[in-house]
Order: sequence, then structure tokens, then C-alpha cells
Amino acid sequence: MMYFGGLLGLIGLATLIFRDGAVAGMPAVAVGVGLMVIGAAVGVLGVVRRRVVRRRKIARGEPVPVGDVFQRARALPRLLREVRQGTYADLPKSRPFLWVLALVYLISPIDILPDLLPIIGITDDAGVGVWLLTSVSTATGLYLNRERERQRLPGSRDLDH
Repeated sequence: MMYFGGLLGLIGLATLIFRDGAVAGMPAVAVGVGLMVIGAAVGVLGVVRRRVVRRRKIARGEPVPVGDVFQRARALPRLLREVRQGTYADLPKSRPFLWVLALVYLISPIDILPDLLPIIGITDDAGVGVWLLTSVSTATGLYLNRERERQRLPGSRDLDH
């Protein structure tokens, strides 16, 4: 939700900056400001929801993603290598395939909703992009959590990278 809120805010800002004419019969300024307000609200709700879900997982003893954006980005190649080798079973082998499909969909000019439609046309791309970011981020965060747990076990190999 946080990413989607940020994306809505950016779309609203882009509408304010680049759009001169009406959008679906409404002034571009109203649409831009409205999207920015909705994006901020959705982003805040996402932050609150994320904290609540994290607290519940910790209380139940479930693994939670760890690491910041840069640590997770550096962990992605290691995660993919271990999935390919079959040594990391917590991520289904189909998930990286879905990530590639999402990337192809985002790059390809063919869309379910044409981008020519104002605002609505980019929502399918936004949805796929948000899913891709959150899926990769969560998977790498859980992978980092597992790496840290392996480091704490006696006799485990050193995983500092």
C-alpha cells in the first residue's frame, strides 16, 4: 500500500506538471491534487498496516523480513542463485518466473488497459509494478532473515557479503 500511495502521489504530481487540458472532464489541477491527497492517505495507511502486521507476526513467532532496501537489493542475486541451485526452498521456483513475466509486461508496449486512457491506462502497470516491488522486497527480506539465523547457529559458515 505504501508503494501504491507513493505511485498515486507521483501520478498526481506528474498530472499537475505536465497536463494542461481537462482529465476526464475535470480540471487537471483538481485531478493532480486529488491524486496526491489520495496517494498520501494510502501511503500513511500502508505504513500503519505494515507495522500492525509486523507486530502480529512477531507475536506469533513467524519470520519477518529484515534489512533495508540496499541490503535487500544486494541479497537478490544470492537468493536467485540459491533458488536455482535448490538450496533455498522457502521461495517457490515459480516466483522468479512470475517476476520475469511482470518485468516483461512492464516493458512491453502491449497492455491490458491502453496507456492512452488518462490515469486509468497506467493503473495496470502500476499494479504490476507494486506487486513486483513488494514481492521481491518481501522475498529478499525473508532470505536475509534466514541468512542471519544461519550465522547465529554454531558451526554455520560465514555469510558476510
